[in-house]
Amino acid sequence: MTQVARASLDQALSPGSIRKKRKVVTVLGARPQFIKASVVSRAMARTGRLSEVVIHTGQHFDANMSDVFFEELGMAPPAHHLEIHGGTHGEMTGRMLVSTERLLRSECPDCLLVYGDTNSTLAGALAAAKLQIPVAHVEAGLRSFNMAMPEEINRILTDRISRWLFTPTEDAACNLQREGFAEASIISVGDVMYDAAMYHGAQMSAAQALPAGLGLEPKGYVLATIHRAENTDHPRRLEAISDALVRTHGTIPVVWPLHPRTRSALMRSGRLEALGRQLHLIAPVGYLAMVQLERNAALIVTDSGGVQKEAFFHGVPCVTLRDETEWIELVNAGWNRLVPPLDSAHVAVEILAALGCSGQNVQPYGDGNAASRIVERLARDLNA
Repeated sequence: MTQVARASLDQALSPGSIRKKRKVVTVLGARPQFIKASVVSRAMARTGRLSEVVIHTGQHFDANMSDVFFEELGMAPPAHHLEIHGGTHGEMTGRMLVSTERLLRSECPDCLLVYGDTNSTLAGALAAAKLQIPVAHVEAGLRSFNMAMPEEINRILTDRISRWLFTPTEDAACNLQREGFAEASIISVGDVMYDAAMYHGAQMSAAQALPAGLGLEPKGYVLATIHRAENTDHPRRLEAISDALVRTHGTIPVVWPLHPRTRSALMRSGRLEALGRQLHLIAPVGYLAMVQLERNAALIVTDSGGVQKEAFFHGVPCVTLRDETEWIELVNAGWNRLVPPLDSAHVAVEILAALGCSGQNVQPYGDGNAASRIVERLARDLNA
């Protein structure tokens, strides 16, 4: 396969070669990646110069966290589904690496495309790099500067083995420059999440109903999303978050769609049933329903990188319950407050203080055309 892939790439990059459609294999595994890929895949189909084969690792396996997103986002079902989830980080990544390598040998793509910083991202990039298939990394250059985060390890390693580093922000490009990456490989395109928010938001009716039975009014509730292992796997942090949300609910209703990992952690702690009586706990929702919840919220409380940005896209203030964030520009602009979830009273005070606040009029994520820039650059470099 390595010789085949090398020959295919050499032909694609030859100045005198006849242009033909080139094959891109995309590896996805988690909800935010489906959202990002929806606009890039649409741009690929629109140009007609690239064909795409999608591998879904199965990292997010619940139907509400996976299948429904492909349907709602207008994406074709993945060509390959690995159904790999659970286990330790090493086990999951290793299984994905083996299975992805096998498929890449069969598909013989001209390049591999990955998004973000998940185990699926790293496994796909490693499998391609070992086979000398060039890698394109969307959301390159993001840094939390916390090597205790699995995501930080994944994004740094993926950047190191990628040929195309598509950066979403100026800060991300600066990070790569400081780390010594070649200028030619750093490609500032903007954020595909912004593309997605603009496109899918325009397809929705502003009057689309909020979840029934909760008595929610626009701008009359707080939306919470918690899923990161740094919070769910540490009982004291999860307790501080839960208690802070209960305190907040005494002032303004709190809606909390429970990620499967978070639900399991609350069940283990014996708190799930009580919280169900104290807060509006709901099952995970599809992308379009989540957009409605986000843009109608008075405030969003989250530990998700993607939701931090989605809050900003919809003009909603945000409180991020983490020790650090990759999206520091939103903190600097006043749209986001970074609050480590160590003390429930302090967290509740910060949540309530953020109600009604707004930040500066900034636009750090491009103009909504990141997907087109990514596709054009890949098509040009692959001589498609």
